[in-house]
Amino acid sequence: MALLKWPKPGRNGAEPPADSGDGRMPLMEHLRELRNRLIIAMLGLLAGIVVGFIFFGPIWQFVSAPYCGLPQAQELRPGQCTMLILGVFDSFFVNLKVAAMFGLVVSSPIWLWQIWGFVTPGLYRNEKRYSILFIVLAVPLFLAGAALAYFVMDTGLSILLGFAPPGTLTGITIDEYLGYALIMLIVFGISFELPLLMVFLNIIGVLPHALVAKHRRMVIFLMFVFGAIATPGGDPFTMIALALPMVLLFGLAEGFMYLREKRQPKGEDFSHLDDDEASSLDDDAAPLGDVTPIGDPAPIDSRTTDTDPSK
Repeated sequence: MALLKWPKPGRNGAEPPADSGDGRMPLMEHLRELRNRLIIAMLGLLAGIVVGFIFFGPIWQFVSAPYCGLPQAQELRPGQCTMLILGVFDSFFVNLKVAAMFGLVVSSPIWLWQIWGFVTPGLYRNEKRYSILFIVLAVPLFLAGAALAYFVMDTGLSILLGFAPPGTLTGITIDEYLGYALIMLIVFGISFELPLLMVFLNIIGVLPHALVAKHRRMVIFLMFVFGAIATPGGDPFTMIALALPMVLLFGLAEGFMYLREKRQPKGEDFSHLDDDEASSLDDDAAPLGDVTPIGDPAPIDSRTTDTDPSK
């Protein structure tokens, strides 16, 4: 459903642009479209946050489970999972952060659809058929990345907390743990969307498969570098847990790009020409003087035409 309506004709009789059906609109209309979609995305996120506040208890037990399963979590009070709260207002911000994490995940179909809905009007008609496929894949990919982040958090924390010197007690604040969990969720979730972004760029003709295949090794190397930098702990296990699925999804995206371009009809290749170089003409083409335009009348024979004005 279109969120943006063209303004009604004013006193000067201005009409909406006739080309509005293909996504062309002035800059101000693009800004209004962006504003409308941001409002809907924020409302979806706000609704998820409200639900997170209401069901904070079970959500907190689920979020804190990776840390509470570690031996270091019970060093301060044996048999009980313990985190520290150091500030007066930290308790409120804990509730807010947990609710925000929950709202971000459950509202992902809404804000992902709004992002795609803002981009779709700029596509050609044959490219818009991938709109539903984008959402069908984008939401599960984001949720899969968030789920993977949740399942590797305990191992990553165990490795990081294992560097504590002997004779020391391990106690982390609840704010630090939630910051770590939130970064892991966002990094893993968005990283799983990058191969889908590659496919989208290929569909609109920006990223050809030949360019991806040429730099395949460099892309894979950069994925491992990204995994090492983006993960908050920086431990090897978390880095590999992020990089390997990205490489697998990259391979699937490259395979889709290859098959898609292979099925398309191949035209004449002008990639080897410079921008200012003219293409060659067809030597077999007939001269312009020998071409008779379609629909021209037959030539008039002057010998059979009476040109005497008196008759």
